[in-house]
Amino acid sequence: MAKITKKEALKYHEEGRPGKIEVVPTKPYRTQRDLALAYTPGVADPCLDIEKNNSDAYRYTAKGNLVAVISNGTAVLGLGDIGPLAGKPVMEGKALLFKIFSDIDVFDIEVDATNVDKFVETVKAIAPTFGGINLEDIKAPECFEIEERLKRELDIPVMHDDQHGTAIISSAGLLNALEIGEKKIEDVKVVVNGAGAAAIACTKLYISLGVKPQNVVMCDSRGVINDKRTNLNEQKKQFITNRKINTLEEALVDADVFLGLSVGGILSKDMVRSMAKNPVVFALANPVSEISYEDAMDAREDIIVATGRSDKPNQINNVLGFPYIFRGALDVRATAINEEMKIASVYAIANLAKESVPESVHTAYNEANIVFGRHYIIPKALDPRLVSNVAVAVAKAAVDSGVAQSKIEDWDAYSEELKQRLGTENQLLRTIFNNAKREPKRVVYAEANNFNVLKAAQIALHDGIAKPILLGNPDNINKIIAENELDLEGAEIIDIRCKEEKERRIHYANILCEKRGRKGLTCKEAIEKMFDRNYFGAMMVENGDADAFISGYATRYFQALNIASKVIGMEEGMKTLVGMNIIMTKKGPLFFADTTVNAEPTAESLVDTTLTTARVLRKFNIEPVMAMVSYSNFGSVRKGSPLKVRDAIDKLHADHSELMVDGEMQMNFALDKKLRDSTFSFNKIKGKDVNAFIFPSLSSGNIAYKLMKDLGGHENIGPILLGTAKSFHIVPMGCSVREIINMTAIAVVDAQG
Repeated sequence: MAKITKKEALKYHEEGRPGKIEVVPTKPYRTQRDLALAYTPGVADPCLDIEKNNSDAYRYTAKGNLVAVISNGTAVLGLGDIGPLAGKPVMEGKALLFKIFSDIDVFDIEVDATNVDKFVETVKAIAPTFGGINLEDIKAPECFEIEERLKRELDIPVMHDDQHGTAIISSAGLLNALEIGEKKIEDVKVVVNGAGAAAIACTKLYISLGVKPQNVVMCDSRGVINDKRTNLNEQKKQFITNRKINTLEEALVDADVFLGLSVGGILSKDMVRSMAKNPVVFALANPVSEISYEDAMDAREDIIVATGRSDKPNQINNVLGFPYIFRGALDVRATAINEEMKIASVYAIANLAKESVPESVHTAYNEANIVFGRHYIIPKALDPRLVSNVAVAVAKAAVDSGVAQSKIEDWDAYSEELKQRLGTENQLLRTIFNNAKREPKRVVYAEANNFNVLKAAQIALHDGIAKPILLGNPDNINKIIAENELDLEGAEIIDIRCKEEKERRIHYANILCEKRGRKGLTCKEAIEKMFDRNYFGAMMVENGDADAFISGYATRYFQALNIASKVIGMEEGMKTLVGMNIIMTKKGPLFFADTTVNAEPTAESLVDTTLTTARVLRKFNIEPVMAMVSYSNFGSVRKGSPLKVRDAIDKLHADHSELMVDGEMQMNFALDKKLRDSTFSFNKIKGKDVNAFIFPSLSSGNIAYKLMKDLGGHENIGPILLGTAKSFHIVPMGCSVREIINMTAIAVVDAQG
């Protein structure tokens, strides 16, 4: 797993706007009329309608897409009772997950109340604001009573995710694990280690799915919960066993399933070996499992193992459930999340793991062949099908069980709407980073005497994205490292001016002189250039001593670009280099080209730019839908730059008819498919949302992406240099650490290809 330092974690939460969430207006607000509609007097009419009919709140307010994540901080992650305010970062994190995985808005509410009555009354008092309530990090046994009372007394969905999220996901994994092990759920013997909220909820749901109560043994910190035990709370009393056993070790003999929600290192290899044939071991303690994945797999060959860790197969991760369960519940205005809805989500998740895995998931996890079996019993967290499969199943169960207040007439249309609701920008970045981690490469940072560059190199090193090579004065670099408490142990530092590098400088100079000798470069000049870190670093890549090169933080773009063309050159078949920027929008990534290289492209170079951009999109598992933009629409202007754009389109349509590209067209028609299709019904990209824009000049492309980045508030990745023979990339001058690390991941993926 990625190594995160305290300093990094604190900076992440503090820098820029503190925290992880904000409120964004969804209606126009810039004019006096807008404000009059938003507040007084315009707000009066919806208020009066809601007074007459409370359900109109779902029409006129955000209630229907608003969930409260509520905690009193008494059982925060692995931190325990740290109080409501200290738990707020966790609740904001949960809010972020709701938004990015299911487009649900969240207010996090931290309640300073450990008394059950006071907590329940507080939540009930604020409940009219919300369409659903997610209870979080509340200690047992109070959490059981709190949830039961709120479910009984409120008419909106309430779920304690610590209980039911883990129960639902592990249940889906259990069904599939038993199928693989050829066991019937009603026959298996289950041992549960841990008796907190999650363990009890898991056990109850397992029983609902068919496990016989007499086949369950539950252990807490004092051993087996049996009929010898006294002073058990009401929740534990449900699981008293009459078997004459007292320890976990005794309970596990011939057991089929071990569920651990307890502490790390409590399960030994010998205990695993004592279990029945094809044992199922869910070691879910975090961050240290009851038994490590490696030890469990080493204990026996027929085992099926799941953990809570993202770096191991079969991760039992609540994010597979809660965003989509609430999504389905909200979309039919369910009054509860009942047993039928939970079971429906279990089967939806379990069945999804048996389906053919889309290529985007293979790419995101750097696995060539993810197939249902012992190492894949549960879907991956980044599977884009979860939102449609799980939310639809939950919504249908709500309707069938009678708790839905709104009906969905067309389930196929609803499923398609869910797929379109979330953009693909998160998947794209994850795909790039996970691909980089699959096969990290040697990346030369030419400007390593800058803090931002060193910080990015540290992240790349710790996250396993790249193997950094730092060019610069070692004394200066080590001083920056020490002053900022960076950790770059394992990164290579090269002082290109030192005596020890003389032989390599001469070697590189000879190669460069041979390459550029007939283009005016003398050997003496080549040797002098080897004292320039950009030339030296580029030659490391050209000579195979490194795999990728990054510069630009303190170097002008065109200066670095000139080195790229002279030292690295273009890949075979390319006639020009291309600069491309990715703008990350809510609807997904938008690709802009050319933004940095070709000032006045010809029709031929526009064709090259289009084909190169399309190739990169397909590498990211995105089907390109491309617009060649101009100030003209399909021949409305018959002079100037539209002419070369039209020539490029003619060539593309003639030679690459399969490519979804058209133009020339104005930007508003490229962005608005309804306007485009109604006005120009003949266009080749009819009904499609454009994801790539090819600009007729460097000025227009550069201006467009910077407007989107700076005025639109969107994250920018790039410029990415396309078409070089080897991986050579240039970051913007003075850019952020995030921009450098994003470019590092792209450079590594480029080098892999």
